[in-house]
Amino acid sequence: MPALPPIYFERLLEDSPDIIVAVDRHGAIVFFNDGARTALGYLPEEVLGKHVRMFYPTEDDARAVMHAMRASTATPGKVRNFQTTFVSRSGERLNVAISGSLIHDEHGNEIGSIGFAKDLAEIQRQDQLTTLGEIAIGVAHEINNPLFAVLNNVSLIGADMRRMQDDALYDVQAERLDSIESSVGKIRSAVNRLAEMADGGTYGTREYLPGAQMTDLRTPASDPATVERRTPTAARAASDPVAATGPLAGLRVLVADDDLAVGHSVGEILRGAGSDVTTTASGREAEDELTRGHYDLVLSDVVMPDVDGYDLYMHVREHYPEIPVVLMTAFFYDRDHIIKRAKVAGLDGVLFKKPIDPERLIETVRERCGR
Repeated sequence: MPALPPIYFERLLEDSPDIIVAVDRHGAIVFFNDGARTALGYLPEEVLGKHVRMFYPTEDDARAVMHAMRASTATPGKVRNFQTTFVSRSGERLNVAISGSLIHDEHGNEIGSIGFAKDLAEIQRQDQLTTLGEIAIGVAHEINNPLFAVLNNVSLIGADMRRMQDDALYDVQAERLDSIESSVGKIRSAVNRLAEMADGGTYGTREYLPGAQMTDLRTPASDPATVERRTPTAARAASDPVAATGPLAGLRVLVADDDLAVGHSVGEILRGAGSDVTTTASGREAEDELTRGHYDLVLSDVVMPDVDGYDLYMHVREHYPEIPVVLMTAFFYDRDHIIKRAKVAGLDGVLFKKPIDPERLIETVRERCGR
């Protein structure tokens, strides 16, 4: 393979976002790239030919870098991630990590050095964002599961209460339920927004206290006037004793979710729509249950500790190809690509963002079972 012309390397160095500075054997600056101009605020004509110590708080700081290069025993003439401080044109101090090498001519004589410096503050900021993203995903997942159970049970209670509209306390209790549903809906909206932000979405801030900002988790759905209201159709079906004639009558559904409250709530909705439901607390239990009875559909959580949603889908596809599978997940985030892999393998049904709307759940089951 032919060697690249020098212009390629020159352009790479010039356009790099890192701070790149080269000096001659006397310490005079001979190269100063665009990343250095951006970070340090100097123009080339202000630094070329000047001593590199101008970038350091003291002359001792400048000498320490060169001493580290020459004193290295592991990689003589080189230094890697040596932490020091630069001073910008405006006087701002930047904590940086320098990786650099001494440069020699063809006779082995030292003619200068070149260094690549990374802004540690930016690296730390990226690490913090990654950590915050992981925290956000964990919080969203752990909160969404109990929210799912709370909202569905509120719907079930509301359906029961509608049969007691003549009771003197009905209006008071109904108002309390509406308040609970509205408040939980706001929490759900904030949690889902948190998950979207952690997955790379944009977000804004708003003033919390004078001079203090907070992340703005509000969305149009969190406005009290637009919070989703559970329509009575699905909720009533979920507790109606005559639901055996409902839209899912005669269907047998196997539910797999390691959160028992979620599994119970999903089961109640499906039973209320007429189906016969068996709930299991893991993918492994679901696989065992499939050997003991006939099922028309498998409804599985995505993230489970032993057999996850993808593994369960592939098991059903291999051993029971006639049974459709629907995966449900707390939100759109798919860290382990479980949903993506399952879709590539042929999965059609996915319910995103628990708490799941009961009507959407029932309609999805109907469609996948050919009703």
